[in-house]
Amino acid sequence: MKHLSSRITDIIDELIDQYLEDDRYNRPWIIGFSGGKDSTVLLTLVWLALQKIRDNDLNFKYKRPVYVVCNDTMVENPIIEEYVQTVLDTIQKAAKEQNLPVMVKSTTPKLEDTFWSCVIGKGYPVPNNSFRFCTEKMKIKPTSQFIVDQVAADGEAIILIGTRLSESQQRAKSIKKHDIKGHRLSKHPLNPNTYTYAPIKELMLEEIWYIINAIPSPWGFDNQILYKIYLDASADDYECPTVVTDESHKSCGQSRFGCWVCTVVKEDKSMTALIKNGTEWMRPLLDFRNRLVVNRNVSEYRYSTRRNGQIAVDETGHNMGNYTIEYRIQLLKELLTMQKGTQNYRSSIDLITSQELIAIQVIWYRDGYFKTTVNDIYNEVYGYDIPNDKIGLQERLLLEKACTNSAHYSLIQELLALQKNKILLMKKYGLQNDLEARLDTFIKETV
Repeated sequence: MKHLSSRITDIIDELIDQYLEDDRYNRPWIIGFSGGKDSTVLLTLVWLALQKIRDNDLNFKYKRPVYVVCNDTMVENPIIEEYVQTVLDTIQKAAKEQNLPVMVKSTTPKLEDTFWSCVIGKGYPVPNNSFRFCTEKMKIKPTSQFIVDQVAADGEAIILIGTRLSESQQRAKSIKKHDIKGHRLSKHPLNPNTYTYAPIKELMLEEIWYIINAIPSPWGFDNQILYKIYLDASADDYECPTVVTDESHKSCGQSRFGCWVCTVVKEDKSMTALIKNGTEWMRPLLDFRNRLVVNRNVSEYRYSTRRNGQIAVDETGHNMGNYTIEYRIQLLKELLTMQKGTQNYRSSIDLITSQELIAIQVIWYRDGYFKTTVNDIYNEVYGYDIPNDKIGLQERLLLEKACTNSAHYSLIQELLALQKNKILLMKKYGLQNDLEARLDTFIKETV
């Protein structure tokens, strides 16, 4: 440990002291791991602390579990997503080999809460600063559910966060707001019986990069891979150093990674820089993301009402409701076409999952739209069908014979589709309302 600065050694010693603190619950530690520089440094120091505890007492038995929780929004930057999955696999394996109490857990949004289910399925306009459904549905809810489950099992939990005071004024303000003077732990703002602990909050950006570049990954991963990702995604004017000599070295930019479809930021600098530095296959993703921003408030792409039926038209007559079904169909077609092209370069990448496609179909059916199916669009782009639950050939032939009116045949098909797709996505609650709504619409159309 001689090569560590005293400041870093102090953090490790503090982590040891906190880990060994007696409490009746042996409150589990939960580390939010994004794979970025700060969460990597946080986990590195925790890991070194756990190793040092055993070095000091070879017979020590760990009682407090450490969960490394990674929240997958399902629209992460593909470069980061691939990297994070490799790192998590390495962490899981190394923890087992080193007999450490570290367990990897991943969380994802509920199927009806994913980005594409909300935007293409329900027609939510893409997020901006005043309408950020994504944060709640795709990040807070999945992680909070894990925390609640863990708290329920263990009574209390401690969440270790990698936020730093120097990262931004807003983050510094947030950390100080929840700090309890003289205590390391702060009450979690959302989850009862949960505490937060920010061990690296005093570290500067240069120290973060010093740890990544100068201290070998204790789980045996090559940190230069992460360094190279930041290097390629850096939109800063200065170069990142290739050799680290001391703590005063310059940092490797301040690029932030997130969802590749993020429309809250004005410009996706990291994706732009990645393309500029040779990741050309991501250009269609950036172009698509930019179109989402440009088309967000186009009146003809929006209904005059929201999903709850509330009128949403401004004083100029501009529609402000959810996206029209025609625009949603257009988006899905563009997304699938782009996915097919992207898979020519990286076959492992799915920009939208089959489960999400099914969820979108469920939502369209529930909204009373049956004309164009998700399978029709998928078949048009890929040339073959996605798995679906349509009734079999024999049942269809019997149904056709029984129905003298073709409109009745179509209606029964639609009602069956509502019932079967309801099972795929969620509980049957609301199915009766869906069926009655479709029957009411059918009667109005035929009268």
